[in-house]
Amino acid sequence: MPSFFNPNSLRPIPALVALVCAAQALPALAAEPFQIRDIRIEGLQRGDPGSVFGALPFRVGDTYTDDKGAAALRALFATGLFKDVRLDIDDKVVVVVVDERSIVASVNFVGLREFDKDQLVKALKENGVGEGLPFDKAVVDRAEQEIKRQYLSKSLYGAEVVTTATPIERNRVDVTFTVVEGDVAKIKEIRILGAKAFSESTLLGELDLTVGGWLTWYTKTDRYARSKLNADLEKLRSYYLNRGYLEFDVKSTQVTISPDKQDISINITIDEGQPYVVTSVRLEGDYLGREQDFRQRVLVQPGQAYRGDDVTATQRQFTDHYGTYGYAFARVEPRTEIDRKTGQVAVVLQGVPGQRVNVRRISVAGNTVTRDEVIRREFRQLESSWYDGAKIKLSRDRVERLGFFNEVTVDTNEVPGAPDQVDLAFNVTEKATGSLLLAAGYSQTDKLTISVSVQKENIFGSGNRLGLDVNTGKTSRNLVVSTTDPYFTDDGVSRTLDLYYKTSRPLNSLAEEFQLATAGTAIRFGVPFTEYDTVFMGIGAEQNIIGTASGLPQSYVLHRNQYGSHSLSIPLTVGWARDERDNPITPTRGSYKRLNLDMSLLGDLRYARLNAQYQQYIGLPWKLTLGLNGEVGLGYGIMGRSYPTFKNFTGGGLGSVRVFEQGSFGGVDITGAYDGGSRKLNLNAELYVPVPGSGNDKSLRIFGFADAGNVWRTQNNLGAQTLNNEERGQTNSLSDLRASAGIGLSWISPVGPLKLSYGTPLRSFKGDKIQRFQFQIGSAF
Repeated sequence: MPSFFNPNSLRPIPALVALVCAAQALPALAAEPFQIRDIRIEGLQRGDPGSVFGALPFRVGDTYTDDKGAAALRALFATGLFKDVRLDIDDKVVVVVVDERSIVASVNFVGLREFDKDQLVKALKENGVGEGLPFDKAVVDRAEQEIKRQYLSKSLYGAEVVTTATPIERNRVDVTFTVVEGDVAKIKEIRILGAKAFSESTLLGELDLTVGGWLTWYTKTDRYARSKLNADLEKLRSYYLNRGYLEFDVKSTQVTISPDKQDISINITIDEGQPYVVTSVRLEGDYLGREQDFRQRVLVQPGQAYRGDDVTATQRQFTDHYGTYGYAFARVEPRTEIDRKTGQVAVVLQGVPGQRVNVRRISVAGNTVTRDEVIRREFRQLESSWYDGAKIKLSRDRVERLGFFNEVTVDTNEVPGAPDQVDLAFNVTEKATGSLLLAAGYSQTDKLTISVSVQKENIFGSGNRLGLDVNTGKTSRNLVVSTTDPYFTDDGVSRTLDLYYKTSRPLNSLAEEFQLATAGTAIRFGVPFTEYDTVFMGIGAEQNIIGTASGLPQSYVLHRNQYGSHSLSIPLTVGWARDERDNPITPTRGSYKRLNLDMSLLGDLRYARLNAQYQQYIGLPWKLTLGLNGEVGLGYGIMGRSYPTFKNFTGGGLGSVRVFEQGSFGGVDITGAYDGGSRKLNLNAELYVPVPGSGNDKSLRIFGFADAGNVWRTQNNLGAQTLNNEERGQTNSLSDLRASAGIGLSWISPVGPLKLSYGTPLRSFKGDKIQRFQFQIGSAF
């Protein structure tokens, strides 16, 4: 439980107690110095006599004085083990009489639900209340009050905590915290008073805190916390500053709670001030003789309303640009010159570069498992070179993208006595990189699927990945073993080895058992050309096995007649990917491009299979995101061979054109099986809308979609004969496109991305399989 207690608030103060008690005992200690004949300890029940003897500043045979007696009392009280200590003198024998504190035998909780018991026990023990520690009533009382304060931070204002200390044998105590948590206090009303330029509803929409709604059970945005309110006030201030209101001020905030401690009302009183328009932007100070370079990075636009975000972003651009020239501690101080009569403002940016520095040393800390070299090979900033802010940021981002760490920070430290040098400290917090996933999923096509995945992303701290994936389904089953070495060469060329066994059958196949199996192995190399671009090259070997059961699609039968039940292919792979999305799971801006070519020039099968994809995400006002996706697939039989059916593309459903059944596009074999085709086109558009009441949470979003696409068979396909091509609109042209539109829900669930959609076909043909409602876990775009 991070930062649950303030350690200083719970620490006992034995030194003060010792001084007071020692002062009180001094008159009784008045004695002539003498040589100590023996030392006895009385009153000790559980403690180790050695701990008492070790605290005494004298031994048998030493000369005893009053000063040494007072020092002994202070030392014994300082141990915190005793409630009372006194020294008696009996014929040159020093008798140490102690009254031991009770020891905490156990710490228990009754009625605890909101907090994790184990974390709470740990936090209490770290601060003086725990099993085996001395019992101190004052410390326990402070712990009780701190627990109550933590409940207040959870909006549980009616929570009661009662502490009971039960003495048991051997001077021990059981400490029990009895908690009555009560119900969570909910925000009933939020008012913003004094707003004139913008409606109250508009301003409330900028806040994360909300009144209770139908989704607040999930978002918990109707729970009050002072930290959340302060953050919302800053958002309100930023909203006005970005619209020219330079003198905006929050006059007061008033939070009231109902007598039954269930309802909270918040009143925020503001003074908008007047809006200001920027008339000019001036640069003052030292800009290294490159003032024009800096001016190109000014984001503040004269003639437009003053925007605080633009000023802050310009400061960041300037300091980053200073950093590229080695000025690690450059400052850019903005100043505004306001003319209230005209409502105009001039922005002045004062540049102070400081001294240019180089990096003396780069240290790495916090990596208890990961080897130093795994982290250091991601660095773009080198030791004994000029400080470069852009390279340092890139280095941090690359280390973070490894996925081995919860947090990566970089500290810039001055070198004492060397103002032209700095040291960089990369601090990482490691996380568990091994995972065992046992999951069950359900989709309308594959029905029940079971997945088992064992992965180790950072095996033995080497940065390598080792994985085993098992997947079962109605139309496909896979077993894949893979390993990846991201730095197969010192230049960052990666190597991936795959070993797999896959079985599949087409949708609507009459053969009830899996009659197509593919066993293979492959090796791929990834060559990074830029920070965003990677080129892939590889080669593999596949053995395709077709069974002999009745009901096989005609194309499978023809393939077996031509090549036999076992056919070999040697596919070569060439690919390219460029990923510039801000987040691969819930992107809001950026693009993703992918191009992949598989070719088999040796073996029984000769074909080429090209797949290209482009995604673009555009951030829109009101927290909306527009996502666009286009994908094209082309397959060819080459060197006089037909294109193999089991390399066909499939379409329809999630990841293709929703509302149509998964895998129902393309040709229909004369047996009725849907076996896809050698041409594919997908066009998708999604408009993501935040769920009302979810604030800035992107894990749960509503979206509207429009899809178009199809899969076509050509005469190059082996067994290209289909049923009712014309009736199904299969004329092998763009006039065959199917289209649909609808709404859906996207949720990043604990078991993977979940998409649900409901829609209607906008363009369909006779015989198309329609599924208006579709869902799948782990679905693509």
